[in-house]
Parts: sequence; structure tokens; C-alpha cells
Amino acid sequence: MCNIWKYPTKSYEEVGPDCYENLPDGLRINITGGEPTLRRDIDEIFRILYPKAALLELSTNGFNTETIVRLANQYPKILIRVSLEGLPALNDSKRGLHDGFDHALRTMLELKRTKCKNIGFAVTISPDNYKDLLYLYDLCVALDIELCNSVVHNSWYFHKEDNLLESSEALGAHEKFVKALLTSKRRTFKGQLKDYGRAYFNRSIHCRLRGDALGYRPKCGALRDFFFIDPLGNVSPCNGSSDEWIVGNIREHSLEYILASEKAREIVKKVELCDRNCTFIVTDRHDMVRHPWKPVLWVLKNKIRIFKGKSISW
Repeated sequence: MCNIWKYPTKSYEEVGPDCYENLPDGLRINITGGEPTLRRDIDEIFRILYPKAALLELSTNGFNTETIVRLANQYPKILIRVSLEGLPALNDSKRGLHDGFDHALRTMLELKRTKCKNIGFAVTISPDNYKDLLYLYDLCVALDIELCNSVVHNSWYFHKEDNLLESSEALGAHEKFVKALLTSKRRTFKGQLKDYGRAYFNRSIHCRLRGDALGYRPKCGALRDFFFIDPLGNVSPCNGSSDEWIVGNIREHSLEYILASEKAREIVKKVELCDRNCTFIVTDRHDMVRHPWKPVLWVLKNKIRIFKGKSISW
């Protein structure tokens, strides 16, 4: 699914926390990996980015419980997502972590003791784990935490080009998962609304799993709505392209200069011609904010269809 662990960066090549001082205020920032809590300077990175970010997110495998809980206590308004691939046996086998599920669950239970409330698990749908989707969702409902999901992709970042998920069984399991979201049993109305929004995002994933032709998801906003910075400081549109389309490096120029450069304009044109049809949440999120009636109408239509015993209209 992902071979990033085979290609670790060298610490002496990585951008130091001081480079993040120059990032503009108000960004929504996701600190991801590999495993970000392995960085020795993770505390310094959080100290710099927490006051600057509109929302600061940590994506982690949950193994380093002590570090994660410390960050949650110190920065209670962060968003934390702990990655799982399925129930215990599948998760530990797929991630290659002994007792990985145990560590992830222990971390989540410890996080519930902190003042950090935006916590949850994250799952990437793959050929192995689609059968566990509903179980993970039920677990998150029982724990009163979030569950976000994505689907396998191929890219330079993942060091993979052979991920594939196409089967009637996977589609059936995914539809049951989306139905559960649309008939949310969350305890709060806010929690139910989040499930409905997540169901709408999964529309793009379902169409991708079904092998639909291009055009089922919103126009990609890479490098205009969002961007990616690798551990070496290189700025690129995203982490979903076949090659890393580097626009510039934050060691050499400010982010504002990089995004306004001629190189950026050239790569925006490449993004517009990209046919990879990635289904990353960040693309749908921006479209949902710009066109809020689209998810509202889709959710209402399908809640009525489910009430009538009909299948979901994608």
C-alpha cells in the first residue's frame, strides 16, 4: 500500500524548525510522515506552528503514546488522527508493528483524558481491509471519537504505482459504510453532521473504486487551495503525482515568493492537465465550502432513498 518506510530521509538533510517560522499565519497544517513523532525536534515544530496555524493536525500511528499525549496536553486545540488499517490482526500485519493496534487504542484512550477533543482514528481503504470498515466505524461511535478515511493511491510520495482496488465485494462493503454514515448514530447533532459530510466525501471514493471516468470529483486545487512541503523543504502541489513537481524550497525563498513564481504558474498548468483523479479529502473540503448546497442536497436525497429502502445514488 505504501513503501515510504523503505525510503527514510536523513535527519541532517531535513528542514529545521526555524524554517517554519517564515510560513504565513492562518494555514491549516497537517504534520504527517512516515511517523512525525520520531523527529527529535517535534516539540519545537509544534511550538512554532501552533500559534501560527488556523488548525494544526498531527497524523500518527499512535505508537509513541507518551509523546502524543504530551503534545495534546500542551496544545489542546490540535487535531489528532491515529492511523489504523483494520482490526488488530490485520492492522499489525499490514503495518508491520507488533501490538500496533494495542498502542493505537491505548493512545486514543489516553487522549480522551486530555483537553484535546478533536481526536479520532483514520483508515486508508485497501484491498485487504474494506471488510473492517464498519467495525472501525462502530468502534469510533462507541468511543465517541472521529473516523476519517481515504483510499489507496499511487504516487512518488508513497513509492508505489501498483495499488489497485476494484471488486464488487469492496463496493458493497463501502456502500454499507456510507449508509452507516448517512444514518449516523452519533450522540450529538454536530457528530451526525460530520458523518454526513464524510459520507458525501466518500461519494468520490466510491466512484473511484467503481472505475468511473474522469469528472466525478471536484476540480483539483493543488497549489492554489493547498500544497505539500517535504522533509527537505521542497514545495510541491501535492503528494499524489507520479513525480514530485517541485516549485521551490522554503530554505531559499519565502512561501509567498514560491507560490507567486513563474515556476508555480507552470506547474499549475500541469495540475490542470493531470489525469490521476486522486480522491484526497482536501479537494472535496474546499469544494464543499464553496458550494455547500451540493453536499446538503446529496445527503438529503440519499437519506430519503435509504428510508425508502433504495440504494445510494452516487
